[in-house]
Amino acid sequence: MSTAAELVKPSPAKLLSFLFHEYGKGVTFQERLSKGFTQCDVIAVKTCREIEGIFCDYVATLLEKPVLYAGPEIPEPKKEQHELSNWLEKFEPGSVFQQLVLGLLGLELTELPFLLVVKPPEGTNSAEEALPEGFKQRIQEKGLILDCWVPQLEILRHKSVGCFVTHCGYGSMWESLVLCDCQLVLLPRPIDHIFTARFMEQHLKVGVEVEKNENDLFTKENLCKAVKCVMDKDSQIGCLVKENHRKWKELLSSPGFMSNYIDNFIQDLHGLLVEKI
Repeated sequence: MSTAAELVKPSPAKLLSFLFHEYGKGVTFQERLSKGFTQCDVIAVKTCREIEGIFCDYVATLLEKPVLYAGPEIPEPKKEQHELSNWLEKFEPGSVFQQLVLGLLGLELTELPFLLVVKPPEGTNSAEEALPEGFKQRIQEKGLILDCWVPQLEILRHKSVGCFVTHCGYGSMWESLVLCDCQLVLLPRPIDHIFTARFMEQHLKVGVEVEKNENDLFTKENLCKAVKCVMDKDSQIGCLVKENHRKWKELLSSPGFMSNYIDNFIQDLHGLLVEKI
């Protein structure tokens, strides 16, 4: 049974506020979703039954429409070596972690080497301008901060990278599950990223979400705590999410798994068209 504290993490109103943003001529996102679901003949989802089957079954029952699985098609990472590989080679295997949101002091608290990729904040020309005073000097031997594009998949597959602090975008979820062996720390942005984080932590049990307060804000201590939890080799939770991640990766990357979903999706679409004729 949920406690009162659990029910307000994060605030439901804040969580769902994006539904009421206007897209186009006075039409909210919620209205677009509603009309799309009610007026369509079939719903296609970029997922697989093994991962999200029970949720797709619920949608099919609720809307009384067939739900087709298109499969999580994941791109193959490029084989060429990026210049960041030379920097990563300085560290022990599995010791570096990457984050896509600004949690600088939390990263420093972990005392682990890290690579941070972040957009320059508004009003600045570079991420370096926003660094806390003295931060760059303190982390110069173990931290690298970039505000440019980096080859995320190649970095996550590098042997020195042991943990990925992810914003929990849907694409990042599949990439982290299928293409790397990193431990996962979940630091979701608003909108659907929060749902994805809860799904990964509570349903798949492959990561640990950073604790936030009722205003959806995290502290440097909570970020550090989540990273240490998955990176500590003696942590029961760390061992559990690592083993679950291994099992899901083994299934999702098995030969023919992705292509079978595409083939079946095409056959299902063809069958529905034949029924309409």
